[in-house]
Amino acid sequence: MLAELANQLKQSLGILHKQDIQAVSQFYRASPSKRQDTTDLGDRNLVESEGDDGAVRGTTQESAIAPFTAPFTTAAIASNPAPPTNLPNIQLGDDCAAIPDGDGYLLFAAEGMMPFLVETEPWFAGWCAVMVNVSDIYAMGGRPIAVVDTLWSQSLEQSQALFEGMRAAAATYGIPIVGGHTNCHSDYTALSVAILGRATQLISSFTAQEGDRLLVAIDLRGRSHPSYPFWNAATDADPVRLRQDLELLPTLAERGLCDTGKDVSMGGIVGTLLMLLETSGCGAVLNLDAMPRPADVPFEKWLVSFPSYGFLLSVRPEHVAAVQQAFGDRHITCQDIGEICTTPHLILQMQTESTLFWDLSQNPLTGFAPSPAPSPL
Repeated sequence: MLAELANQLKQSLGILHKQDIQAVSQFYRASPSKRQDTTDLGDRNLVESEGDDGAVRGTTQESAIAPFTAPFTTAAIASNPAPPTNLPNIQLGDDCAAIPDGDGYLLFAAEGMMPFLVETEPWFAGWCAVMVNVSDIYAMGGRPIAVVDTLWSQSLEQSQALFEGMRAAAATYGIPIVGGHTNCHSDYTALSVAILGRATQLISSFTAQEGDRLLVAIDLRGRSHPSYPFWNAATDADPVRLRQDLELLPTLAERGLCDTGKDVSMGGIVGTLLMLLETSGCGAVLNLDAMPRPADVPFEKWLVSFPSYGFLLSVRPEHVAAVQQAFGDRHITCQDIGEICTTPHLILQMQTESTLFWDLSQNPLTGFAPSPAPSPL
């Protein structure tokens, strides 16, 4: 039974999508001479138009990261195709890019919506576009600052539900939509959103340690989407309570109780854990029997579900009780579901069965594993 379940998980859409990231990781790890020419990037207008929600779309403002973005202008790339050497060390593979900034970090992330969701449920797609970005910021111990969106549609009328969903989510999470790009004369409909946040203490996916306990924190006060593997504990939640629940993540980071984790994404709990193990260069034993789930959701569906509030944390044993109490005090389920080990294998356990689900030393997932240490001369 467990082997059959493991094979189903390997073919789930969320895990297959994570493997798509390998193309990106291979590009960034390649030497500059092996990359495709990037001089034909084209110029982009810095000011596009005013959107119907009143936001000026496409505008740019100077910020703390301006010195880092300057080397990527078209003219600079054309004259010097080699990558700049004065950039901060930003690890690729986390939920956000963490850019050192003074006594903390700027957090930068983006998400694109699945085309079928944009077409069939535009309001919900607009909501999710903001929600998943907000979750990425909190997952890294940060707090969101603002979002921008890029939207293509065949008419302004087709865009309305997308706008309304984004606006509703922005109001719920207390984050402004400050710009973006809108095209209502496209041959297709598409939506993506980018977000900026800030953290003083990071929660990263690169810092799991042998002996850490794996905790999953999920808000089970919701319902399953009728058509998609999505657990919705957000759209009907009290906005103040929802924001306070999310505030737990940066608070735990700032108290020194947790420095490692990810939000549970399209890969479900198993796929999310696999990404964390890859970037930390370790393995884990995952106890599926300990997995918290709603009583009315089949186990197979739950393992590939994307919860609106779900975080996988790798916690030092001495901090487990305090972390669980922090979530428990807010009526959020926080369960110990496994342990980190050194061998880069993900082992699944259920009842009396055990199976090797993934060997990261032989089969990368995203390709964002730590670079091997150089051999001594």
